[in-house]
Amino acid sequence: ASWDKPTAMAEAELTDFADDALKFETYEQYLDSQISPMDIYYLEDQDLARDLVELGYRGSGETLKREEFEARKKAAEEAKASKLRNAPKKLASADKDLSHFPFLHSLAEREDLVRNGKLTSIIFLRDKNSKGQEVSGYIDYAHRLKTEDFEPYFDRKKKLMPKPSDLSYYNWETQHSTSNSTPNFQVLSCSQENKKGKERRRGCEGETVERWRRKGSC
Repeated sequence: ASWDKPTAMAEAELTDFADDALKFETYEQYLDSQISPMDIYYLEDQDLARDLVELGYRGSGETLKREEFEARKKAAEEAKASKLRNAPKKLASADKDLSHFPFLHSLAEREDLVRNGKLTSIIFLRDKNSKGQEVSGYIDYAHRLKTEDFEPYFDRKKKLMPKPSDLSYYNWETQHSTSNSTPNFQVLSCSQENKKGKERRRGCEGETVERWRRKGSC
């Protein structure tokens, strides 16, 4: 007997099997694809026809077993998902003319590096919300990019504003304030600041100036 490498024909057959696993949602659909109307006419039983196909008495004669079909299908789906995950994603700022909008232009220049984890950026904003209240805050750009669609901002259909869920948020009218750590930055508490010998500073109008430590750093 020969133990040579599979021939081109054998390799093609293996590829066909993989294609079959992708083509059909279920194993039953795969078996049904190899049953002819004549088979049903003579057998008068769909389940019996499927059994004969699985045993190799009908169809191509080289039928995948259920375990093989499901294993190939799972592997193919995982490969497809991995390909989608690794596929380069279109930047939210792509093809946008932001030359007359310096702030958005700066965000667009950093977007690719921030998305890929090669750069971290904290954005400080102070503006009026929809109620006319002055609010301010520090935003973890990378965290926002992952949790929000930025295209409306770059299209100037939506204004980027601080949120209570950002690194810090302060409403100057209600004096409501929040602080939150993100996957990239840890908010340092007063006790942590004192232990490190750092002083927690306050802005000229009473706004707390937050400090953060990038996670993973000393």
